[in-house]
Amino acid sequence: MTSLQPSVLLEGLGGAVELLQGDSTALQDLMEVRQLLEPAATALAATRISAEQLAELELHLNAMREARDNVEQLNAHDAAFHRAVIRATGNETLLTLLEGISGRTLRARIWRGLVDSQASDRTLAEHEAIFRALSIRDAPLSQAAALLHVSSTERWLKEHLRTDLGRVP
Repeated sequence: MTSLQPSVLLEGLGGAVELLQGDSTALQDLMEVRQLLEPAATALAATRISAEQLAELELHLNAMREARDNVEQLNAHDAAFHRAVIRATGNETLLTLLEGISGRTLRARIWRGLVDSQASDRTLAEHEAIFRALSIRDAPLSQAAALLHVSSTERWLKEHLRTDLGRVP
């Protein structure tokens, strides 16, 4: 008998993704999956988020503001913000899947923060837009804000893999 717990069903994903992590194409693939899933999940969260969950998001957002000059701390709070948004959907499978993807793209996000002096300000502004949309429980606006955020990261990554590493055609 097989467990239907999301963590058991999806545990193989993490191992497979780790094998591909050094490959820029695999990293781009992960970003594309994130771009497909996270905006829709954020829209769903807008319809289900509680006042307590919004307060938690605001705490993470404030922590991001305080950590804006520390790339690793900023990324830790960034990840916690996204985890809290996805947790607000109440969908454990979605949470497990997106956490697996997010964890595998951490090095790329830290790299961005180290080489792009504007990354912290853009990241913070994009998270503030997501928070505002969730605060008014506007699903389409939440989805759009999340899509803008994930697309911005993906666009930057593609450009820098092309120019810095010469890997992307």
